[in-house]
Amino acid sequence: MAYNEDSSASGHDEPWIQWFCGLKGHEMFCEVERAYIEDGFNLYGLRACVSNFSDCLDLILDRIGPDDSDDSHLTKSACTLYGLIHARYIVTAHGLDSMYNKYAAKEFGTCPLIQCSGQPVLPVGLKDDIG
Repeated sequence: MAYNEDSSASGHDEPWIQWFCGLKGHEMFCEVERAYIEDGFNLYGLRACVSNFSDCLDLILDRIGPDDSDDSHLTKSACTLYGLIHARYIVTAHGLDSMYNKYAAKEFGTCPLIQCSGQPVLPVGLKDDIG
């Protein structure tokens, strides 16, 4: 989940989630449904993982605009929070469906071996640690 100053959200009219998922290197993310993020039950325990939790959540849900949050630390924390929310979302029925659609559309790429005949591949995380 890389964020750099050059990929700042300022000046964009698109929702934060769309902006984040559209960044180079974020092809493995799907757009988490707003209702899922707004449900406090789905966020249980994440407050301790991210500083400025409420501000980050407001940024993700577009309650505050990117211009109101010029703090790059806040944006980095929001990226981390979105990644944690995404990890929970993709094991739900809707999340699995979203990831399957990306897989079927070969958005994650295809196997480079000729014997695979263009078989779609899945992204794999090697560790659960943040960062």
